[in-house]
Amino acid sequence: MLEICFKEIKITEEHFSFIKIFLKEKCGITIDSEKLYLVESRLIPVLESENFQDFDMLIEKIKHDRHGHLHQKIIDAMTTNETSFFRDTHPFETLKNTILPHLTKTMQTHNKINMWSAACSKGQEPYSIAMLIKEHFGNLQPYQYSIYASDISNDILKSAQSGIYTKFEINRGLSETYLNKYFAPHFTENEWRISEQIKSSVTFMKINLIDDWPLLPTMDVIFLRHVLIYFEIETRRNILRKIKKILKPDGYLFLGVGETPFGIDEEFESIYIGNSICYKLKLN
Repeated sequence: MLEICFKEIKITEEHFSFIKIFLKEKCGITIDSEKLYLVESRLIPVLESENFQDFDMLIEKIKHDRHGHLHQKIIDAMTTNETSFFRDTHPFETLKNTILPHLTKTMQTHNKINMWSAACSKGQEPYSIAMLIKEHFGNLQPYQYSIYASDISNDILKSAQSGIYTKFEINRGLSETYLNKYFAPHFTENEWRISEQIKSSVTFMKINLIDDWPLLPTMDVIFLRHVLIYFEIETRRNILRKIKKILKPDGYLFLGVGETPFGIDEEFESIYIGNSICYKLKLN
C-alpha cells in the first residue's frame, strides 16, 4: 500500500497562480502573492482526504470535476471562519439599545422585522442576535421577526445548523448568563448545544455573495462584517449594489472594523450610534 508523506509535498508558483484564479472566479476571494504558504497548508489536508499524491493531481482533478465536489472542498478549506459570540460587542449594544427599540416601537401590525447575518460562519452571530432578542425583547413574538443567516460553505452551514459548540467557542464572547439560559451540555463537558428555541429562530441558507442571490425579503438590519476585506474593489461594489436592493430605505448595514462603502458606493452614509458606526442609504 502506497503511503504518501504530505509534509514533503510543496505547492509551486504555477499551482498557486491556478488556485488564486480559481478562488477569485468561484467565490471572489483574492489572495496576496505572499500567501503561498497559507494555500499550501490549507490544501494539503484536501490532498490527503482525496488520496492525491501531489498538487498536480489536485489541479488536474479540479479541471475535470464537473460536479463541483472538489471545488466546494477547496472553497471550504480556503474560507476564513473566524468568529465568536457577540463579536466586537458594540454592534449588539446598538441593536439592543437603539435599533430594535426603534423598530419595535414603529412597526405596524402587518410589519415584520427582518435581519440578515451574511457570511455567518458557524452561526455565532445570528444566534447572538436571537439570544439578544429573547433576552431583552421578550414581548416580540416569533412571527414578528425573522433572522436569516448565510454562508458559502456547506460544511460550515451544517455546523451552524447543529448549534453545537466546543468549550473554547463558548468561552469566546458568551456570558455565563446566556450560557446558563440558552445552552445545555452536549454529551460531554467540552461541548454545548444551543436551545431549540433559539436555533429554530434562525433560517440558514447557502449564498455565494458574488453569485445571484436567492429571493430575500427587504431587510431592516444586515450584518456583513469582516467580509468585504477579502474582495477586490469591483466585487465589493457589486455586493453593495445588491445590498441596496434588499435594504429597506431606513434599514441599517453593519460592516466590520476597517470596512467602509466610501470610495466604492456613495449612496451610503455613515451613522454613529453610541460606540458603533453603521450605514444607511442616503435619502433622495
